[in-house]
Amino acid sequence: MKKSKIIYRIFPSLMLFVSVVFNGFGAAPATQQYYEIKIYRIADKTQESKIDAYLKEAYLPALHRAGIPIVGVFKPVEADTAFGKLIYVFIPFKTMDQFMQLSVKLEKDQAYATAGKEFLDAAYNNPPFTRYESILLKAFSQMPEFRVTKYTTTPSERIYELRSYESATEAKAAKKIQMFNEGGEIGIFEKVGSNAVFYGQVLLGSLMPRLMYMTTYADMKSHDDHWNAFRDSDGWKKLSGMDEYKNTVSKANPYLLHPTSYSDF
Repeated sequence: MKKSKIIYRIFPSLMLFVSVVFNGFGAAPATQQYYEIKIYRIADKTQESKIDAYLKEAYLPALHRAGIPIVGVFKPVEADTAFGKLIYVFIPFKTMDQFMQLSVKLEKDQAYATAGKEFLDAAYNNPPFTRYESILLKAFSQMPEFRVTKYTTTPSERIYELRSYESATEAKAAKKIQMFNEGGEIGIFEKVGSNAVFYGQVLLGSLMPRLMYMTTYADMKSHDDHWNAFRDSDGWKKLSGMDEYKNTVSKANPYLLHPTSYSDF
């Protein structure tokens, strides 16, 4: 009899324990990803055009070569007061090491340096942006990887809603994250058909402590219909009424965005 069969017959409980520890009761859980959101602030159409050219022709191709095949680029909808003033770039990373190594890979990428020269080496008195902010997030345990939803509508019709929830204290922020995970808020979004791109805890950035997440819709009508379904759902009414989750958000900021024509999703 083979040695492996002997072990399984003599120590069945031990082998079950080892299997659960290393593999879980089913497939191994996905590792929680990390996300960077870059927010470029621009003053005019000239800067916007320069950033568009840089992202489309230099930065996104370089990220693809660095092993990041899907990157999102978004701009505020026309009705927003931020229209023409901001550009959002969403970059997903499989691990923290991949995030840390990106700058090294970009420094060694000659194609990136050549394609992005006008942007990277712009004159000090003619910069391609006013400033940019970088936010680092870690995916929630109940949605450890980002997700892309395919639509037949044009990019200018699609709505990507980025939400930022600030909390008064670290404890309240942790409780709000728990509300999404163990509390079931993510499940309610899934049940009503709101397509989430990601849910993440902000690790580095401004306005902390806070979390951010993004849901997406085929068009504005779909956005409105899904949010109405969410607010009217029995699950949300019950969850939002629970005392343990009261006052977990001190400020909520929703941002309605369209993907650019060159965005990967």
